[in-house]
Amino acid sequence: MTTLPSNEKDRKKVRSSMEEISNSLTRIEAERDFINDVLDRMQEEFELPKKEMRKVSKIFHKRNIDEVVNEAETVEEIYNQLMV
Repeated sequence: MTTLPSNEKDRKKVRSSMEEISNSLTRIEAERDFINDVLDRMQEEFELPKKEMRKVSKIFHKRNIDEVVNEAETVEEIYNQLMV
């Protein structure tokens, strides 16, 4: 069993930390909702598929298109060697 701090001052610090984490998780949820709203809007306005646009957006954010392409090529090579 986990041993919690015994003095009230430390317990308050732990509770305060938990509150900070909870607030951060709330912001994360709000950002995820916003991203979904933007993806919905792009799908409605431009008929762009949400699944693929989510991936493209992540690639755009990370600026890692070369890494993604190389990984996909490796996966394709492995698949073809195993299945063909």
